[in-house]
Amino acid sequence: PADHSEVAAVLRVCGERGIAVVPFGGGTSVVGGVDPVRGAQRAVIALDLSRTAALLALDEVSLLATFGAGTTGPQAEELLGARGYTLGHFPQSFLYASLGGYAATRSSGQASRGYGRFDDLVHALRVATPAGDLDLGRSPASAAGPDLRELFLGSEGAFGVLTEVTVRIRPVPAATAYRAWSFPDFAAGASAFREATQRGIRPTVLRLSDETETRVNAAMGGHLTRMRGCLAVATFEGATSAEAEATRDALDAVFRAHGATSRGEDPARSWERGRFASPALRDTLMDIGVLAETLETATTWANLPALKAAVTAALTGSLAAAGTKPLVLCHISHVYPAGASLYFTVVAALTDDPETQWMRAKDAASRAIGDAHGTITHHHAVGRDHRPYLEAEIGPLGVQVLRAVKNVLDPRGIMNPGALVEPAASATERP
Repeated sequence: PADHSEVAAVLRVCGERGIAVVPFGGGTSVVGGVDPVRGAQRAVIALDLSRTAALLALDEVSLLATFGAGTTGPQAEELLGARGYTLGHFPQSFLYASLGGYAATRSSGQASRGYGRFDDLVHALRVATPAGDLDLGRSPASAAGPDLRELFLGSEGAFGVLTEVTVRIRPVPAATAYRAWSFPDFAAGASAFREATQRGIRPTVLRLSDETETRVNAAMGGHLTRMRGCLAVATFEGATSAEAEATRDALDAVFRAHGATSRGEDPARSWERGRFASPALRDTLMDIGVLAETLETATTWANLPALKAAVTAALTGSLAAAGTKPLVLCHISHVYPAGASLYFTVVAALTDDPETQWMRAKDAASRAIGDAHGTITHHHAVGRDHRPYLEAEIGPLGVQVLRAVKNVLDPRGIMNPGALVEPAASATERP
């Protein structure tokens, strides 16, 4: 389909004929979010939204831009950049993922400290559902009841198809500064990150690798003897060099008070050059017998050490029991006044059954996250992989609320079966 009306027409036909619909943007889901599952329907289609890619409107007074949902990150930046603006959303999936996908999964880009998560950037949404159309968001803030945009931010195609997304934009920054530091340990780094965040210091990118990730990255870069402790990198943007450097210096003062040592600009620049390369390594490593996978979570600052320890122990224990002692790497890349995310990378030798090997490790980690009061996902979304753990986080009544929304908007259960939440049994029955 090329636009909203054509998406709506497809949904009408599929609803009448019992055909499941899986909205497909960039296909970068790592949690089974776009698997072609037909569920109770007689067939399934992937609804490719790439033809909707376009800059539909640009409000340079309000700094708002409306895009077709299939617009990819690079396409959006090119279209905005030609007019001197940026969205500033750069997740690791940036090269392929779409704006509709960002909204549907509550994406969080690597520059989240400076620009916010994608749901922070969304001003308005246009949605086609099997029950009809919705146009949501007409002002920067409203008290007209609960914000219905929130039903679709994170809805993962289970309620309908996001066809247009209006987002907040900014002028392209005139200056960027870089800095890296080493902390004596992860606890010192996390404490410094917490203080800086709660004091309102806003670098554009803020990232802390734990001891293992720092050591592995240093070894891969040939710097094993020069890098100890935990590496932190940050970037700083501003309308002038002085503005960017002022933020850098404020962060530097906090970090030094927590025992940090400056490492100059090079590690931060090096990270930026390779920041989109990691996903391409997974299949290459598997080809040579190495398991490389990721998972993520988030919690409060007070609970961060316990959650990190619990997930690391669960991953290590599960994989070691299968005879493959793993390396478990972790970093913080998204921070908030109340807490932060934890992103784990797991490397181990493959067994003869790598799917079972990882599924058991992921299950152990997911249960550890729940037991340690973390969220099952900070930005990867629920999809199908995390759905078994969702009820433990939001409760049975929370699942019923999601199911009630699905039954109203998708009464025949055609939208992305198995993702996020299943409809009530009666809703999947076809005439």
